[in-house]
Amino acid sequence: MTFDLGSTTALWWAVIFSGFYHGINPGMGWPLAVSAGLMERKHSALPKALGLLAFGHLLAMLAILLPFSLMTALLIWEKEIRIGAGLLVIAMGIYLLINRQHPRFLARVHPAKLALWSFLAAMAHGAGLMLVPIYLQICKIGVHDIGHQAASTLMQGNLVNAVTVAFIHTLAMTFAGGIFATVIYFWLGLKFLSKTWFNLDIIWAISLILVGVFGIYSAYFGH
Repeated sequence: MTFDLGSTTALWWAVIFSGFYHGINPGMGWPLAVSAGLMERKHSALPKALGLLAFGHLLAMLAILLPFSLMTALLIWEKEIRIGAGLLVIAMGIYLLINRQHPRFLARVHPAKLALWSFLAAMAHGAGLMLVPIYLQICKIGVHDIGHQAASTLMQGNLVNAVTVAFIHTLAMTFAGGIFATVIYFWLGLKFLSKTWFNLDIIWAISLILVGVFGIYSAYFGH
């Protein structure tokens, strides 16, 4: 029994896995939720902060995916759009490998504005771009579909897929980040985080490159 990486089931699992992957990365903000809970000295501050981070992340995912959902209605350019998206993700990964500094403008966002911080962080780190090749593969339109599906119907379906992908991804991210934030908040403390956490920047950048390569490969050889 073989496992098809291009199957719909595998792609939706990729959406969930990428959410978990983003969730465990401190760069997506869960340490800020821990900090908010500790500073306000009440347990309710932790889920509130996680909710704001999730909202900002969701908006960032939609800001990236929705334009591509409209582009997929251009049936004749489907392959080129997927290749272009893959190249864009690869370029982002290479940029992050070369430039290892975290975006300075994030430090100027007030800590209380967690939703805004989360939105900007996701955009700056290419979190939304990582979903694009997976999303386009989910929405792929074969040549045989051109004759019997109107572009408006395709566009509507892809808009729904974009929202669904963004929501499921953000839910998985919040779940994973929430687990880490809860453990750190109630038992380990921020000192443990500063002493033991490993740097995910290189792994993150390489992941972007690999996802971009997958997108290009699926555009050429996918079925």
